Amino acid sequence: MISAYRIEKWEAKQSPDAAVLKKILEKDGFMTFQWSDQPGAVYPPHSHGEDQSHCIVSGKLELDVEGYGRFVLEAGDRDFMPAGTVHAARVLGDEPVVYLIGRKAQNSH
Repeated sequence: MISAYRIEKWEAKQSPDAAVLKKILEKDGFMTFQWSDQPGAVYPPHSHGEDQSHCIVSGKLELDVEGYGRFVLEAGDRDFMPAGTVHAARVLGDEPVVYLIGRKAQNSH
């Protein structure tokens, strides 16, 4: 279970690889799928019933997380979002954002 919202910035020199990011999410117990949004896409404030983690493959995604602030995730960056966290999102820049979404059921260990 994720206890608080947090971000891990990509520190490696090489660009992130979707297959590697997927393995990391799965190792952490997340069911994973790839998603893409076009430039200018906006998601109004919402929440999810399960813990989630997002890994950016390419592009930029801005997240406005209630109680935590506004963050920009870029290639390789990952967040950890507890179930019920209210957040909004929008794609920044002129290119689509491609990311992996990991979902974890509340009763998973």
